[in-house]
Amino acid sequence: MLQKILNAAAEADKPVFLPPGNYFVSNIVLPSKTRLMGVPGASRLIYTGGGHFLMSENGSHIELTGLVLDGANRGLQSYAGAALRVVNASHLVIENCEISGSLEIGVQIDRSQGRIERCEISGAAGECGLYGIENNGLLIAHNHVHDCANGGILVHRWKAGDDGTIISNNRIERIGAVNGGTGQWGNGINVYKADSVMIANNQVKDCSFSAIRSNSGNNVQITANQCLRSGEAAIYSEFEFNGAVITNNVIDGGCRGISIANFNRNGRMAICANNLIRNIHENPPYVDKDHLFGEGISVEAETTVTGNVIENTARFGIMLGWGEYLRNVIVTSNVIRDTRTGIYVTVVEGIGPALISQNLFSEIREGAIIGYRWQEPATGDLINGSSIPNLQIEGNLVS
Repeated sequence: MLQKILNAAAEADKPVFLPPGNYFVSNIVLPSKTRLMGVPGASRLIYTGGGHFLMSENGSHIELTGLVLDGANRGLQSYAGAALRVVNASHLVIENCEISGSLEIGVQIDRSQGRIERCEISGAAGECGLYGIENNGLLIAHNHVHDCANGGILVHRWKAGDDGTIISNNRIERIGAVNGGTGQWGNGINVYKADSVMIANNQVKDCSFSAIRSNSGNNVQITANQCLRSGEAAIYSEFEFNGAVITNNVIDGGCRGISIANFNRNGRMAICANNLIRNIHENPPYVDKDHLFGEGISVEAETTVTGNVIENTARFGIMLGWGEYLRNVIVTSNVIRDTRTGIYVTVVEGIGPALISQNLFSEIREGAIIGYRWQEPATGDLINGSSIPNLQIEGNLVS
């Protein structure tokens, strides 16, 4: 009956209003020009199993508002992938809805434009709460995503390219990593091969791995987010990225604060400024004896690190480079307090230029600036200057 109503309304270009009540449905196809609205919290569509819940493909206008979509923890066929899946929508609006109880993904949006706003997405048992793939100008704002098995909000592309998704003012919490791994799962916000993505003003807490993780995302902006009690690095920009701005974030907890990594894979070009980072431990959620953890900020190439305040890190305030991977880095005007070593800087042969100046160190236990060869210290404290080629150190203060 619901399918017939939706088809007739779409043909007449009219909206459908769903009165309060429980509606048990399956295999609903949302036709082009769907406008389905209900009473928030009271108009409930409940999945009865046997295929897919709600799907749409090639819709010119798809709008869902004020609905409860309950996947009822019933199985979905593999073609569905999510409780609500929308593919190739020219104009998409999902607003003031509750989506819960999916055994796979909560909401999946493919190759579409539009917005998902003021929704609550929870209990996705298979992968993530909200998955955007190959979209063009999606807005994800003011949502609450929580208690999902393997991810919060994911913005991915199969091939690197412009995406332009904006992720702002969302609350994301209690994200697990049931599938395990070393960072593929368990992230609050995850960007993969999607360029020109903006991530701003989100509160992300209690994620098994990163609060915000950008993998191979060019021109990503990560600004003014709160990242609390992350299991691994709170904020990551990694692998084949070219251009990242990470500014004005508050980070409390994690085994790394901000990691801007993988110059070995041409990951380069970043600004890391005006962040507040504290309470960083050195215990990642997996075994890794080949790398060091417990730093506030780590960077490698074509990066400025300035105006950050870093306090209570287990091992280092800032890490500069790894092995021979260090080039064109400036570290200036940062406050580093209460850590074992203020700044780790690689001194392996072949490093490029780095400047460390005008930083303030307080309550440093084993040296303000120490040169390292991978995991082993190779110099004494370089606070008063360096004779190492390409490494200039000046004007720093220990209090």
